[in-house]
Amino acid sequence: MKKLIFSSWSLFTMLIFLFTACQKDELVPNSATDASLETRSGYASIGTGQVYTMSNDASGNEVIVFSRDSRGFLQPYRSFPTGGSGNSGGLGSQGAIIVHGRFLFAVNAGSNTITSFIINGSKLQLIGSADSKGTMPISVTAYKDILYVVNAGGDGNIAGFDISPQGELSYIEGSMKPLSSSGVAPGQISFNPWGTYLVVSEKASNMLTVYKVNKEGIASAPSSYPSAGMTPFGFGFTQQNRIIVSEAFGGAPNGSAMSSYQLGTSGSVSTINGPVYTHQTAACWVAVTDNGKYAYTTNFGSNNVSGYRVGSDGAIELLNASGITGMTGAGPLDMAMSRNSQYLYILNANDDNLTMFKVNHDGSLTNLGNIGHLPASAVGLAAR
Repeated sequence: MKKLIFSSWSLFTMLIFLFTACQKDELVPNSATDASLETRSGYASIGTGQVYTMSNDASGNEVIVFSRDSRGFLQPYRSFPTGGSGNSGGLGSQGAIIVHGRFLFAVNAGSNTITSFIINGSKLQLIGSADSKGTMPISVTAYKDILYVVNAGGDGNIAGFDISPQGELSYIEGSMKPLSSSGVAPGQISFNPWGTYLVVSEKASNMLTVYKVNKEGIASAPSSYPSAGMTPFGFGFTQQNRIIVSEAFGGAPNGSAMSSYQLGTSGSVSTINGPVYTHQTAACWVAVTDNGKYAYTTNFGSNNVSGYRVGSDGAIELLNASGITGMTGAGPLDMAMSRNSQYLYILNANDDNLTMFKVNHDGSLTNLGNIGHLPASAVGLAAR
């Protein structure tokens, strides 16, 4: 499989080879079974926006932009070269492309760089690229004027950068730090909501690794805490400093889960509850609503998404007893939510398209159809 990197290859071998090479088609709406542009109505307006993915092509990475209308439906717009290269394979990560205020940042796993863009409506203005200070950058996160990347190649490491008012990145001396050990297969890096800590999920070590970040943007040495379930992958924060983490359990059939954790003021990680099983296969990518009431994970091996209710105490429970909150295309990967968390978008690896959902007030999902013919190597998803 080109798009997932798991520590337990023996359990995931069958899924690995599900991916097949496809032609890089022109971006057009899918036909017949997909959402009809002419029959869309009945959805509350929250304004327009964009959804972004990237080609991850080894011959030249591009950010692919979709325009979003006020009812959540997408239209292909155009692609913007990053000036770097992907790896035409998989990153096994969440956060390969992010929106941060008026900027967009994307990793170039093949050229070991991070590209900055200024967002201007549906257009992107290229600012430039910075060396990631490692090999195979797979995930980035930003808080105010600081950006961090996790590099998965070699022994793996994290590194920090100042973001200038123009969106340029400059390395913060002393910010490069190791992961918990070598060969841990990082899945994601993210700041907590207050910008005081960084968390990295480590799929192979089954650890959540935490770094304290000082006022100069320099990360501390790592402290690691065991995951409640195996193969922690993607995660999202609530405003209460709680971490909702997917656990793929090495791709074991119907064995994946999510767990909820509290990140303490000292940087410690304690389990609130979990694993809470999806009853589906290979839960990997995570999205949490802005109000922190609902969390979702894509089940790569089951072609669906599982929703969870997040209680006031941070404990999570399935929205649906079956674990199926919505059906996606084949091989769902990355997820992204629009502003105000009213729409949810999912990248389908085996169908090379996006599934569009409306997020209802009770956390249920209304399927709006699929759109786009994406490159077979497409990874990452961001929205606004």
